[in-house]
Amino acid sequence: MSRDPLDYPFWLASRSAGVVAYLALSASVVLGLAMAARLAPGTRRAGLRVVHERVALVALGAVGAHGLLLLPDPWLHPGLSELAIPFTTGYRPLWTGLGICAAYGAAALSLTYYARRRLGARRWRNAHRFIPVAWALAAAHVLGAGTDAVSLWLQAVLALTIAAVAVLLAQRWLGGRPPVPRKAAPEEPAAPPGPPQPERRYAGELGLFR
Repeated sequence: MSRDPLDYPFWLASRSAGVVAYLALSASVVLGLAMAARLAPGTRRAGLRVVHERVALVALGAVGAHGLLLLPDPWLHPGLSELAIPFTTGYRPLWTGLGICAAYGAAALSLTYYARRRLGARRWRNAHRFIPVAWALAAAHVLGAGTDAVSLWLQAVLALTIAAVAVLLAQRWLGGRPPVPRKAAPEEPAAPPGPPQPERRYAGELGLFR
C-alpha cells in the first residue's frame, strides 16, 4: 500500500525549498563566474552585480527553509543538532553532511560581501573564489541525499548547471586572465646633426653642380 505524499507536507515543502536553494545557488555562481570572466558588457555589469547579490540572498533563505522545515516532519523527525552538526543525522549521513557543509560554506562566503571593506578587497576576493566549492558540495548533496535525484527533470537540471559551471570555470582558469603587457623597447637616440654642407650652385645648361 503506497503512502499519500500529502501526509508529509513538511517533507514536501523542505524538498521544494531544497530545489529552489540549489537553483538559486547555481544561478548565483554562474552570474559570478560570468562577471569574473568579463563575459558581460561593461554597461550591464552593475545591474548583473545587483541580480547576483539578490539571487545569492534568495539561495541562503531557501537553504534555511530547507533545513528548518524538516524539524516538524513526522517521518524524518531530525533534531536541531542533527541539522546543525554535519554527518550526525541518521538519514544518509554522508550526503546530508555534505549538504550542511555546503550551507555553512555558502553562507559564510556570501556574507563576506558585506564585510569586504573591513576584510580588504584582496582578501574578500580570495575568499569569494571558494564559493564554487560550496556549490559542488550542494550538488553532491542533491545527487546523494535528494529523493528526486532519480527523476529525469532533476537529472536534466543537474546536468545543465554542472555543465554551465564547468565551462565558466574553465574559461576563468584558462582564458580569463588578461595578457601581461610587454614593456616597449627604448627608442634609440637620434643621431646628432652633421656639419653644414656647402651650398651647390647649378651651372646652367651643362646640368652640373659646383
